[in-house]
Amino acid sequence: MRITVLAGGIGGARFTRGLLHHLRTAPIESHVTVIGNTGDDIRLFGLQICPDLDTVMYTLGGGISEERGWGREDETFAIKEELAAYGVQPDWFGLGDRDTATHLVRSQMLAAGYPLSAVTAALCDRWQPGVELLPMSDDRVETHVVVDGDEPGTRKAIHFQEWWVRHRAGIPAHDFVLVGRDDARPAPGVLEAISGADVVLLPPSNPVVSVGTILQVPGVRDAVRTTAAPVVGVSPIVGGAPVRGMADACLTAIGVKTSAAAVALHYGARTADGLLDGWLVHDESDADAVDELAAAGIETRAVPLLMTDLAATAAIAAAALHLAESVRR
Repeated sequence: MRITVLAGGIGGARFTRGLLHHLRTAPIESHVTVIGNTGDDIRLFGLQICPDLDTVMYTLGGGISEERGWGREDETFAIKEELAAYGVQPDWFGLGDRDTATHLVRSQMLAAGYPLSAVTAALCDRWQPGVELLPMSDDRVETHVVVDGDEPGTRKAIHFQEWWVRHRAGIPAHDFVLVGRDDARPAPGVLEAISGADVVLLPPSNPVVSVGTILQVPGVRDAVRTTAAPVVGVSPIVGGAPVRGMADACLTAIGVKTSAAAVALHYGARTADGLLDGWLVHDESDADAVDELAAAGIETRAVPLLMTDLAATAAIAAAALHLAESVRR
């Protein structure tokens, strides 16, 4: 079974870990490709930092900080403290010492002329994540957030990481702009992984700045819409709130209600030029969305969606694959 996952950071990484657990224990012979969001990438202190790619790699490779959901386990922050002592800005982005080694290797390889996809493959040689991890693009693309300017009636754009990490998405966003999108191309293997898949999964990642960003790369949305594989998504919204993170602030900015049904309709049904064949919602809070979405052309199932542990997450992945098979039939 060829499975392709469009993943953001923590939600996508943990869902994929559960997917791999299900595939191993079923057992199901499979090849899993994860297409990772790089719109969150940022250059700081001379280093190229790829938060979502690293979160997937560390999570599947056994090196993630389970408490934080990002960065390395048993991390220290001596480098951050030394940078602060020098007064180097920005001081709101915390680089861990172990994590910095990854950024150093990546930045050195990029400077030597290797594309990001090749660099990511080289980093994965160490971590052995059990998937083929592809960046959405080898080209530099960055999500910027349009917010109110310093003067009344004006607006300005700041990097997504500044809005997300420094301001905790507390500044109202007016828009999200993927800088470099028009000149970007999908990384090698991305379109093939979608068109040649048996199943395409949209995990419970942020639908605006994670999965939504991947879909903005020219050619990717069309590939998802036209693949012969069933496309099944898992709601990142449970009971009207994000399971984790601040997706509600992102949805508000683009005029989408924070609900499981609204996110599904934002993706749209493939029968109506959208993306989804199937959708999973949480059984205890969002079962009322099943009939509404079915009427819109999206086959929907209500199942437990809280990724409380590996077994629960594997059960969600199993439900997504089962729904995909049902839609295929």
